[in-house]
Order: sequence, then structure tokens, then C-alpha cells
Amino acid sequence: MQGDTRPIRIGISSCLLGERVRFDGNHKQDSYILGTLSQVFEFVPICPEVAIGLGVPREPIRLEGEPEAPRALGVRTKTLDVTDALEGYGRRVAAELEDISGYILKSKSPSCGMERVKVYRGDMPSRQGRGIFARVLLQARPLLPAEEEGRLGDPVLRENFIERVFAYRRWQALAAAGPTPSGLVRFHTIHKLALMAHSPEAYQRLGRLVAGVGRHPSEALAAQYIEDFMAALRQRATRQRHTNVLQHLMGYLKKTLSRADKAEMLDLIDAYRRGLVPLIVPVTLLKHHFRQHPDPYVDQQTYLNPHPRELMLRNGI
Repeated sequence: MQGDTRPIRIGISSCLLGERVRFDGNHKQDSYILGTLSQVFEFVPICPEVAIGLGVPREPIRLEGEPEAPRALGVRTKTLDVTDALEGYGRRVAAELEDISGYILKSKSPSCGMERVKVYRGDMPSRQGRGIFARVLLQARPLLPAEEEGRLGDPVLRENFIERVFAYRRWQALAAAGPTPSGLVRFHTIHKLALMAHSPEAYQRLGRLVAGVGRHPSEALAAQYIEDFMAALRQRATRQRHTNVLQHLMGYLKKTLSRADKAEMLDLIDAYRRGLVPLIVPVTLLKHHFRQHPDPYVDQQTYLNPHPRELMLRNGI
């Protein structure tokens, strides 16, 4: 898992990169994606509507019918039904892009929207739909971290998505080499504190699962493990859970820090708990102390270094 220098590839709706592929010939360029995420990710741009042969500009489409199974129809030409084509293309992308580690989708789009997409029954829309392409893609790749560009403006959702991308990339590296009992144990070990921050219940459950690694076929256990693991990371890491992890980390320093350093560290953790400082503040000081007093278990934890510094995460949570 460590030492894999290949770029992390992310699928993305083309319009978010500034490509003029929308129905009106415009784009929806996103400055955060281009200015920050492009520093660490290699984007794989896709516009499913263009890919199935719709031109630019083109007649817009919208979802009509029942929210659970709508059709993608032309707004003016009701005989224009591209539902089957979008579904087929979604299955194709899911099969062909096995190496992508995440996906950023265009919100509200009848093809790419993940949630709250308008579905029309007559002239009365409801926001209960999912884009046709997005629905099929994510059904075929349920473990794939995915998010809409608009939700990346929320610091908690942004942190959650990017952490999942990096964790999933580590899993892909492990799976590519062939999951072994020792590899699965190591994967679980380096993510223990991250799991504690997201779901203490999953942390305990996955620990019991890994403890039985020698008694079960590795492939079946690995499939069960990663499904539960990714579901756990989708849960938001709360301030209280982060506080518990920070206090847990303090336990590894209790014999090495001076009384003054302990008091300062505990004050910062409590300030974070009360919402007075962002998570990056106590984490940075903890990392400083662990550089002075290394611990082999803590050194391998992804919790302290879940993603590159260039992304400047944990400043808003």
C-alpha cells in the first residue's frame, strides 16, 4: 500500500472541468476542483449525454415518471428517450474504469445527479430522483466513493469524501496484489483510529472479523471486510468521536511528555471539543510530539496523515 506512486484517478463530470458539453453549450467549471483537487488527482472527464451521441448544443432532457424508475426524456420532444442509452453507458463505464478511486458528479443533472434530482409527473416536479447514469454507475460500483460538486463546499462532506478516496485507493492497491491474511490485518491496523472516529461499532465489528482471518477463505472475508469498512467511512466523523481519538492518542505520550506539554495538549483537545479551534490544531501538535517521541503503532496510522497537506483539510471541522 505504501510506495504506490501511481496517480489517483477520479471520474468526473466533464462540465466541472470547464468543458463546454452542457445542453446550452456552456460549462460548470468548479474552481475548487480545478485549483485544489487537480494538484493531487488525475481526472477522467466524462459527459454521458455527449457519450451516447447527443450533440452540443442539444435539446435538454429531464426525468419523468416515478422517482424510483423515471425515464430521461426530451423536454420538448417526448419521443426522445435516452434512458436505455444512459443506463448502458453507466454499466460500460463501471466495467471499463476499474482503476478509478472516486467520482465527482454534477448535481441536479438528469444524467449525473446523485440525489434530489427533479422528477416530473405532469408539470409538478419533485426532488426525489437520481440521474440515470449516476444511479447505474453507483449500483454497479457500490464501494466507489462518490460526491456531487456542490456538496464539496461543506467542509465535513469534503473531508469525508477525500478520506474515502485515499482509503479506497489503498484497498485497490492491496486487492491488485492479491489480498492475503497478513495484508488484510495490516490494512485494518493502519485504519484503526480512522474507524474509531467514524464508527466505534464498526471498529469493533471489523476487528472481530479480522481476528478470524485464518479461519475463513481470504477472498470472501476480504469482500465482507471492505463492504463494511467503506460503509463505516461514509458515516460522518463527529467532534465527540474525534475527541475520543485524540485522547486515545494522548495515552501513547503519557510517559514521555512533560507536565506542561500534557496540560497544553489536553487544553487544545478540549478547545477542539468545544468548537473553539479546528481539528488541524490538536492534530498538528500531536504530530509534533510524535516526531519527538516516535511510536511504531501511531506512526502507521492513517488518521494523522489521511491525505496530502496540499488539500488543506481539517481546517474547517
